[in-house]
Amino acid sequence: MTITFSKSFLGFCSASIFLIGCGSSTGLISTPIENIDAVPLKVTELTESQKKNWGHADLLLDTIPGMSVDRAYNEIIGSKKGDKVIVAVLDSGIDLDHEDLKAVMWSNTAEIDGNGIDDDNNGYIDDIHGYNFLGESYNEQLEHTRIVAKKIGDATLQAKAKAKLDIAYAEALQSKQQYEQIFQAVKNADVAVKAELGKEEYTKADLAAIKTDDTAMQQNVGILLQMFNYGESIPEVMKELEGGIKHFSESLNYNLNVDFNGRTVVGDDPYNLMDTAYGNGNPNNRVEDESHGTHVAGIIAAERNNGKGANGVANNVALMSIRAVPNGDEYDKDIALGIRYAVDNGAKIINGSFGKAFSPNAEWVYDAIKYAASKDVLFVHAAGNDGLNLDDPKNSNFPNDQINNGAEIADNVITVGALTSKYGGEMVASFSNYGVINVDVFAPGAAIYSTVPNNEYEFLGGTSMAAPAVAGIAALIRSQYPDLSAPQVKKIIMQSGISTNTSVVLDGDPSNTSPFNKISKSGKIANAYNALILAEQVSKGKIKL
Repeated sequence: MTITFSKSFLGFCSASIFLIGCGSSTGLISTPIENIDAVPLKVTELTESQKKNWGHADLLLDTIPGMSVDRAYNEIIGSKKGDKVIVAVLDSGIDLDHEDLKAVMWSNTAEIDGNGIDDDNNGYIDDIHGYNFLGESYNEQLEHTRIVAKKIGDATLQAKAKAKLDIAYAEALQSKQQYEQIFQAVKNADVAVKAELGKEEYTKADLAAIKTDDTAMQQNVGILLQMFNYGESIPEVMKELEGGIKHFSESLNYNLNVDFNGRTVVGDDPYNLMDTAYGNGNPNNRVEDESHGTHVAGIIAAERNNGKGANGVANNVALMSIRAVPNGDEYDKDIALGIRYAVDNGAKIINGSFGKAFSPNAEWVYDAIKYAASKDVLFVHAAGNDGLNLDDPKNSNFPNDQINNGAEIADNVITVGALTSKYGGEMVASFSNYGVINVDVFAPGAAIYSTVPNNEYEFLGGTSMAAPAVAGIAALIRSQYPDLSAPQVKKIIMQSGISTNTSVVLDGDPSNTSPFNKISKSGKIANAYNALILAEQVSKGKIKL
């Protein structure tokens, strides 16, 4: 699963430990490159409203590197409805009853809910809103853990997996211990300061007003003051720290544990593609923490302008939920079958916000992607969150659309890197992978506000959030211009984006920089407004791609 939880919190952890001592040639683009490079940097903090919607902002008008979604609706789409587009969310389970998603969920009208019969003869029983390929499982190993545990592949693969597992386990153990130390230090300081102030709640100003010669109290105040850099209150920071402890504990107990097998409750052989009689028709999330798929779904198509918490990019979508990504690495079998399910049941776009470094049965997924291409289905994939250059043969993020940086196996895959809201040298998210061969385009992916289970909303970050932003643009195009093919939609998104010569920091390392237009195939930021302009020209035959 492509999530930045561990990467973002590791940055937080490191800082905390330190402080306690532990362009297009068509002329269609409305915002030419020369104008974008002249855009002044935004120096003011984003308002709360801007934070929740920055991915929809317009770079030229707002100096925020969004995708001009609101402008697209205001100036191009207007009241035009377009065709309904089915978008499959191949991910963890989705909260099907979420207030901002329920009205836009896909329904299989050929299936009778709950009768235990495959009414439409598609091979899946009671698949009303999609299908669940994970059964009742949730926690799972990472792929390199499975390779070591099950001795998958040849000796070279096993050795590579073992080396990665050893490093990952040691890092997770160290991070867990560091989080525990930081949490205890903050907790102790919090107790001491409450006693000093004589009240249970206090502000940063209250802390700054404490005057004392007591060295221990000075240290407590110093710790808590610096914690305010990571949250608006100490309870909020402590909640974040507890989340970090839980995350790394789960990594050690499940993801990196060679003795754990989360698949036993599913009842299939995950290494036999022909063993398809498994799973069930309930692709809802199983636990509250299983929020990834719900967040991704909201980015694509949370009901717009309904007075609820978030607006999706696309306004005329039916979301198909395919539960295939656990709390760990997905199985190639589930992804391959999930892609085929989406294609066979009418999806025109599949969003894949997941990825992994090892893929022992990658050919199953490649064949499924080719099958999707043959049926004119676009596959939008997250680039991954390791801050790596994917063009380096040592680095990989499966699935992709080529082997060893060779020719593309299909023309229907678009891979998306992530941006922050800060235009300029820091606009590439520190976690985002990149590569002029392996990444096609960039889109907003850091601190994105969207739906999570139980009618809640949260800010989450990752290329997982950038991919559905682009899937939303693709849905807008396919809704307004249904005559355009998946390869045409891909080319339109890549060619119509906004480019810049700005030098950007990669992997959060100031010594590692590159011109932005040299870190992806298109060299551009996806832009809904420009994409619709170009799509109309292509649809009318004025431009050929």
